[in-house]
Amino acid sequence: MILKANLREAARSLAASRQRSILALLGIVIGIASVIALVSIGSLAQRESMRQFMEMGTDILSIQREQGRGDRESSGFQLQDILAIPESLPSIDTVAPYASSYGELRKDGKRMAVPLLGVTASFLDMNKLAMIEGRFISDLDGLTPHACLSSNLAQKLKAQGIATQPGSELYYENRRVTVVGTLASAPMGGMRPYEIQEGLLLPLPALLRMPSQSGIHTFMARLTPGFSTAQGTAEIRSYFSGLPGKTELRIMSPEEIIAHMERQFRMFTLLLGAIGSISLIVGGVGVMNVMLVSVTERKREIGIRRALGARKKDIQWQFLIESVLLSLVGGLVGSLIGVATSWGIARFSGWQFELIHGALILGVGVSVAIGIFFGYYPARQAAALNPIQALRTD
Repeated sequence: MILKANLREAARSLAASRQRSILALLGIVIGIASVIALVSIGSLAQRESMRQFMEMGTDILSIQREQGRGDRESSGFQLQDILAIPESLPSIDTVAPYASSYGELRKDGKRMAVPLLGVTASFLDMNKLAMIEGRFISDLDGLTPHACLSSNLAQKLKAQGIATQPGSELYYENRRVTVVGTLASAPMGGMRPYEIQEGLLLPLPALLRMPSQSGIHTFMARLTPGFSTAQGTAEIRSYFSGLPGKTELRIMSPEEIIAHMERQFRMFTLLLGAIGSISLIVGGVGVMNVMLVSVTERKREIGIRRALGARKKDIQWQFLIESVLLSLVGGLVGSLIGVATSWGIARFSGWQFELIHGALILGVGVSVAIGIFFGYYPARQAAALNPIQALRTD
């Protein structure tokens, strides 16, 4: 009953000084909305990145050839050595070598600089890609300049009035290529190369014949079911150490990348939360100012309550509940705005939106903590007033 009466009295007092209450609420709303929006966006970005890894699978390794000290050989991996891996290593089921380049694509006097990717047929399934038109690069294409367009490149060509259907011809540098298909749009991230979304794809042997190409420096490998990442990594290192020449490898697994990303996102989320906390401090100071002004204006009321038998503890609780109520209302409104903001950004970015319950609990909890922390001093000031002096206040 006492708590209910205090809540009713707190609501009546806040409504009486509506303008000051709204201004104090504004600071809390902005602070809580900032914290929830920033923390939610960081969590959504992390989950989106993880989802892209899960779509491709966690049984994939990315093997990159690094140039070591004294190793001047820049030709990269030999294609035949990579293609022989599934037959030589029981832990590796499939490999997908690729090489990249950059050049000029032209047609009917129109030119654009585009990235080029040389791939094999296994590249499609390895990266979980799909076709919207035509077919993908086949191992039977060999040196034939058959090209597959990425979704973004196809859209850019269509916007310039250039035909992109299978059978169309384009010119890459001084070489004529024939379009055989167009890839569907795929989310970037995970281990997918950038060129999947923006470039032109050719058969790997055809790309290796181009003068500007330095060789194969990266390939992807899918583990055989039942084998671990450590086993696959060890066998690949052993395989290349037995080949002629010096080869230094950098092998990345989804587990390593995910663990690294989690550490980065954790620091990123903490940083965003710290930035949003600045607004919360400003809002808390606003709550304290409102409560101090309220204590000054209500000295006579406090004196009357003390004269009628109210204890210091009762006065202190009354003002503390008023401060918490003010902060809690601001926290609830800020939480709604923060969730709406993160939903809008997720929708704009094409992410899957999920309600981050931890952020909501954080927002409400922080708002209550602000009410207690910044309301304690004004409540203590009110309780410490001398009843006689308070009654003399005009």
